[in-house]
Amino acid sequence: MHPKAKYLFIANMDVDPDKEAIFNEIYDTEHVPMLLQVPGVLSATRATTEPLAVMIGGKRHVAAVEGEPKYSAVFELENAEVLVSEAWAKAVEQGRWATEVRQYTRNRKHFLKKIMGR
Repeated sequence: MHPKAKYLFIANMDVDPDKEAIFNEIYDTEHVPMLLQVPGVLSATRATTEPLAVMIGGKRHVAAVEGEPKYSAVFELENAEVLVSEAWAKAVEQGRWATEVRQYTRNRKHFLKKIMGR
């Protein structure tokens, strides 16, 4: 984790199956690089949901992921105000994301988490 990170912004979503290729291409080559240029955005990590099995108290537990978004992006931020800055507002509208991807996303869930102990 970046030593200056004080918050995590987590963007979760699904995308129409026939748009997954363009979604991933634009997210990786345009959307994330543009957001990383915003002052106060320290890092970005993308992930996909996987089935979860975990041992707790000596027993195997399987967590259902039904209904949870497939894709997540985790952004480390210096402060929460980054998300309402003019630079962020501009970056989220740049490139092909707004015109070729956003309308095909659904089940969007956004979270802001304050990193404890910082």
